[in-house]
Amino acid sequence: MKLTNRLLGILAEAWLPVALIALWWLASAGSTSLYFPPLAEIVSVGVRDITEGPLLSYAAFSLTNLAAGLAIAIVVGVVAGVILGSSQRLRDAVNPYLQFIRSVPQVALVPLIIGALGIGALPKIWSISFACVWPVLLNTIDGVKGIDTALTDFSKSYRLSKRTHVLDMVLPAALPQIVPGVRTALAIGVIVMVVSEIYGADSGLGYYILQSGRNFAVAETWAGTILVGLLGYLLSRLFEIFEHFALRWHRESSAQARRG
Repeated sequence: MKLTNRLLGILAEAWLPVALIALWWLASAGSTSLYFPPLAEIVSVGVRDITEGPLLSYAAFSLTNLAAGLAIAIVVGVVAGVILGSSQRLRDAVNPYLQFIRSVPQVALVPLIIGALGIGALPKIWSISFACVWPVLLNTIDGVKGIDTALTDFSKSYRLSKRTHVLDMVLPAALPQIVPGVRTALAIGVIVMVVSEIYGADSGLGYYILQSGRNFAVAETWAGTILVGLLGYLLSRLFEIFEHFALRWHRESSAQARRG
């Protein structure tokens, strides 16, 4: 029964994208437009550049930068979020600065970071981590702020060490807030990943799209853009699966609380 429901869910989710792709394929067949080549041609050049060209290595370069930047953002965001979320006084002191910095368009800082650090992977990683840290940080602060004071009282009563209190009490309790922050950061990271490779890059998916556009290779431009979209979708779905298992305990405890 579960398998049947899962298959029905997959079919319900997949029919519209499949129908739209089929419609695009048929509608664009035989197109002579410079900017809207046939989908069959786009797929053909995409497969060619993945199997024989540089697209696979470019994708690996981009995803490595994304993983490194996101990892840095998670570590910094969670550590700083726990510290700020635990101290009202410290939170009040830095809040104006946090609100100002988070309001600055992160994409606008990419050329400055690349100008300061040069081309290569490092400025891309810093650009991604700087853009991704804010949703993780703010969600962690909210998660820590919302922790039941009974947990703090429990730690004090049993004289738990600070490390045990944070690792065994604070982080698990704040996890339902932290994980959605990471999900938001992932989506932002994919955008900044591409943008950072448009400025001063010699590799990556953004570089491939830019160079294809400059050379009027429209089919390649479409192929690179679609590949970025597919990677973003796959990463999002993989994270949803991780989130489903990571927060299962939270859903079960919430359901149990509702049942009384």
